Amino acid sequence: MSTKQMEKFQDEIIIPEGVKLTLNKHMLSFVGPLGKTHKSFRTIPVNIEIAENKVILNAIGSRKRDYAILHTARSIIRNICEGLVNGYTIKMKIVYSHFPITVKVEGKKILIENFQGERAPRVTKSVGNTKVIPKGEDVILTGEVWTDITQTAANIELKSKVKNKDHRVFLDGIYAFEKKKGIEK
Repeated sequence: MSTKQMEKFQDEIIIPEGVKLTLNKHMLSFVGPLGKTHKSFRTIPVNIEIAENKVILNAIGSRKRDYAILHTARSIIRNICEGLVNGYTIKMKIVYSHFPITVKVEGKKILIENFQGERAPRVTKSVGNTKVIPKGEDVILTGEVWTDITQTAANIELKSKVKNKDHRVFLDGIYAFEKKKGIEK
Protein backbone atom coordinates (compact mmCIF):
# COMPACT_ATOMS: atom_id res chain seq x y z
CA MET A 1 0.00 0.00 0.00
CA SER A 2 1.40 3.39 -0.98
CA THR A 3 1.84 6.32 1.40
CA LYS A 4 -0.95 8.20 -0.38
CA GLN A 5 -3.31 5.32 0.35
CA MET A 6 -2.16 5.20 3.99
CA GLU A 7 -2.91 8.93 4.42
CA LYS A 8 -6.48 8.09 3.53
CA PHE A 9 -6.74 6.03 6.73
CA GLN A 10 -5.50 8.83 9.01
CA ASP A 11 -7.42 11.94 10.01
CA GLU A 12 -6.82 15.05 12.14
CA ILE A 13 -9.34 17.10 14.07
CA ILE A 14 -8.47 20.58 15.29
CA ILE A 15 -9.78 21.15 18.82
CA PRO A 16 -11.67 24.47 19.14
CA GLU A 17 -10.55 27.08 21.68
CA GLY A 18 -11.94 26.58 25.15
CA VAL A 19 -12.22 22.79 24.85
CA LYS A 20 -9.76 20.51 26.64
CA LEU A 21 -9.43 16.79 25.88
CA THR A 22 -7.81 14.04 27.91
CA LEU A 23 -7.34 10.43 26.85
CA ASN A 24 -7.29 7.56 29.34
CA LYS A 25 -6.96 4.24 27.46
CA HIS A 26 -10.18 4.20 25.40
CA MET A 27 -12.04 6.94 27.32
CA LEU A 28 -11.95 10.45 25.83
CA SER A 29 -12.95 13.21 28.31
CA PHE A 30 -14.09 16.63 27.09
CA VAL A 31 -14.25 19.86 29.12
CA GLY A 32 -15.67 23.01 27.54
CA PRO A 33 -17.41 26.29 28.36
CA LEU A 34 -20.88 24.66 28.58
CA GLY A 35 -19.88 21.63 30.64
CA LYS A 36 -18.03 18.37 30.54
CA THR A 37 -18.69 14.93 29.10
CA HIS A 38 -16.91 11.74 28.09
CA LYS A 39 -17.11 9.15 25.33
CA SER A 40 -15.82 5.59 25.32
CA PHE A 41 -14.11 4.40 22.14
CA ARG A 42 -13.68 0.83 23.41
CA THR A 43 -16.05 -0.61 20.79
CA ILE A 44 -14.91 1.71 17.97
CA PRO A 45 -11.72 0.25 16.42
CA VAL A 46 -9.69 3.45 15.99
CA ASN A 47 -6.32 4.53 17.42
CA ILE A 48 -6.54 7.96 19.08
CA GLU A 49 -3.66 10.33 19.90
CA ILE A 50 -3.81 13.86 21.31
CA ALA A 51 -1.10 16.30 20.22
CA GLU A 52 -1.17 20.01 21.21
CA ASN A 53 -4.50 21.24 19.77
CA LYS A 54 -5.20 18.25 17.50
CA VAL A 55 -6.71 14.79 17.76
CA ILE A 56 -5.08 12.29 15.41
CA LEU A 57 -7.15 9.27 14.41
CA ASN A 58 -5.71 6.17 12.71
CA ALA A 59 -7.79 3.34 11.30
CA ILE A 60 -6.96 -0.15 12.54
CA GLY A 61 -7.21 -1.83 9.11
CA SER A 62 -7.13 -0.79 5.47
CA ARG A 63 -10.56 -1.83 4.23
CA LYS A 64 -13.54 0.28 3.20
CA ARG A 65 -15.26 -0.56 6.50
CA ASP A 66 -12.27 0.79 8.49
CA TYR A 67 -12.40 4.01 6.46
CA ALA A 68 -16.09 4.44 7.33
CA ILE A 69 -15.45 3.75 11.03
CA LEU A 70 -12.63 6.33 11.04
CA HIS A 71 -14.97 9.03 9.75
CA THR A 72 -17.69 8.02 12.21
CA ALA A 73 -15.23 8.53 15.08
CA ARG A 74 -14.21 11.88 13.55
CA SER A 75 -17.79 13.14 13.41
CA ILE A 76 -18.52 11.97 16.99
CA ILE A 77 -15.53 13.93 18.34
CA ARG A 78 -16.32 16.97 16.18
CA ASN A 79 -19.98 17.05 17.30
CA ILE A 80 -19.07 16.78 20.99
CA CYS A 81 -16.49 19.60 20.70
CA GLU A 82 -18.97 21.81 18.82
CA GLY A 83 -21.70 21.06 21.37
CA LEU A 84 -19.49 22.03 24.30
CA VAL A 85 -18.86 25.40 22.65
CA ASN A 86 -22.33 26.21 21.17
CA GLY A 87 -24.81 23.56 22.35
CA TYR A 88 -27.80 22.10 20.50
CA THR A 89 -31.58 22.60 20.58
CA ILE A 90 -34.49 20.46 19.38
CA LYS A 91 -38.05 21.80 19.42
CA MET A 92 -40.97 19.38 19.60
CA LYS A 93 -44.67 20.14 19.02
CA ILE A 94 -47.50 18.60 21.07
CA VAL A 95 -50.31 17.59 18.69
CA TYR A 96 -53.76 16.44 19.84
CA SER A 97 -57.31 16.49 18.50
CA HIS A 98 -59.52 15.94 21.55
CA PHE A 99 -57.72 15.22 24.82
CA PRO A 100 -55.16 17.93 25.70
CA ILE A 101 -51.75 16.35 26.29
CA THR A 102 -49.53 17.79 29.01
CA VAL A 103 -45.81 17.19 29.51
CA LYS A 104 -44.20 17.45 32.94
CA VAL A 105 -40.60 16.95 34.04
CA GLU A 106 -39.61 15.42 37.39
CA GLY A 107 -35.82 15.17 37.56
CA LYS A 108 -34.77 12.77 34.80
CA LYS A 109 -38.35 11.49 34.23
CA ILE A 110 -40.58 12.96 31.54
CA LEU A 111 -44.31 12.41 32.14
CA ILE A 112 -46.74 12.53 29.19
CA GLU A 113 -50.16 12.96 30.80
CA ASN A 114 -53.71 12.61 29.42
CA PHE A 115 -52.49 11.06 26.15
CA GLN A 116 -55.75 10.04 24.38
CA GLY A 117 -57.56 10.28 27.72
CA GLU A 118 -55.37 7.68 29.46
CA ARG A 119 -55.47 7.87 33.27
CA ALA A 120 -51.88 6.78 33.90
CA PRO A 121 -49.09 8.97 32.51
CA ARG A 122 -46.61 7.57 30.01
CA VAL A 123 -43.10 7.83 31.46
CA THR A 124 -39.77 8.13 29.65
CA LYS A 125 -36.29 9.27 30.69
CA SER A 126 -33.97 11.98 29.46
CA VAL A 127 -30.51 10.84 28.39
CA GLY A 128 -27.31 12.46 29.70
CA ASN A 129 -27.40 16.19 30.56
CA THR A 130 -30.38 16.95 28.32
CA LYS A 131 -32.64 19.68 29.70
CA VAL A 132 -36.34 19.29 28.87
CA ILE A 133 -38.46 22.45 29.08
CA PRO A 134 -42.23 22.24 28.35
CA LYS A 135 -43.59 25.60 27.07
CA GLY A 136 -47.28 25.52 26.21
CA GLU A 137 -47.65 23.52 22.96
CA ASP A 138 -43.86 23.08 22.58
CA VAL A 139 -41.26 20.95 24.33
CA ILE A 140 -37.70 22.32 24.05
CA LEU A 141 -34.70 20.00 24.48
CA THR A 142 -31.27 21.58 25.00
CA GLY A 143 -27.82 20.25 25.83
CA GLU A 144 -24.20 19.78 24.81
CA VAL A 145 -24.14 16.22 23.42
CA TRP A 146 -26.05 15.79 20.15
CA THR A 147 -26.55 12.02 20.52
CA ASP A 148 -28.10 12.43 24.00
CA ILE A 149 -30.54 15.12 22.84
CA THR A 150 -31.66 13.21 19.75
CA GLN A 151 -32.10 10.01 21.78
CA THR A 152 -34.25 11.87 24.32
CA ALA A 153 -36.37 13.30 21.47
CA ALA A 154 -36.76 9.80 20.00
CA ASN A 155 -37.78 8.40 23.40
CA ILE A 156 -40.48 11.08 23.78
CA GLU A 157 -41.74 10.52 20.23
CA LEU A 158 -41.91 6.73 20.74
CA LYS A 159 -43.72 7.02 24.09
CA SER A 160 -46.41 9.20 22.48
CA LYS A 161 -47.06 6.73 19.67
CA VAL A 162 -50.68 5.74 18.96
CA LYS A 163 -51.22 1.99 19.26
CA ASN A 164 -54.03 -0.23 17.95
CA LYS A 165 -55.52 2.58 15.86
CA ASP A 166 -55.03 3.87 12.34
CA HIS A 167 -52.00 6.20 12.58
CA ARG A 168 -53.17 8.11 9.48
CA VAL A 169 -56.34 9.21 11.28
CA PHE A 170 -55.14 9.47 14.90
CA LEU A 171 -52.27 11.94 14.63
CA ASP A 172 -51.93 12.65 18.36
CA GLY A 173 -48.36 12.70 19.64
CA ILE A 174 -45.24 14.79 20.22
CA TYR A 175 -43.15 15.41 17.11
CA ALA A 176 -39.78 17.10 16.50
CA PHE A 177 -40.10 20.03 14.09
CA GLU A 178 -36.86 22.00 14.46
CA LYS A 179 -33.23 21.03 15.11
CA LYS A 180 -30.49 23.65 15.36
CA LYS A 181 -27.14 24.58 16.81
CA GLY A 182 -27.06 26.89 19.80
CA ILE A 183 -28.94 26.74 23.08
CA GLU A 184 -32.31 28.47 23.09
CA LYS A 185 -33.77 29.83 26.30
